[in-house]
Amino acid sequence: MTSITKQLANKALSLPPNERATLADTLLVSLDRPDPKIDALWKAEAEDGLKAYKSGKTKAASLSLLRALKHGKKEIKERSYKVVG
Repeated sequence: MTSITKQLANKALSLPPNERATLADTLLVSLDRPDPKIDALWKAEAEDGLKAYKSGKTKAASLSLLRALKHGKKEIKERSYKVVG
């Protein structure tokens, strides 16, 4: 970190919380530039997933199944799914 960056950081940290949050948001937004290559990859991924679902190669999972997986359930039975972790 350069000395100028350190000075800016120290000044930013002295701001009230709402102003720090606004500054942080502004900085983060400035880093989020669209990338056509990444957008194209995500589009292809989504289209491939939809094709797989429509052709029966994959199934949809319910929100309750995903929540159970997130919370580390050891065994989950739902319809034809059986997930053992």
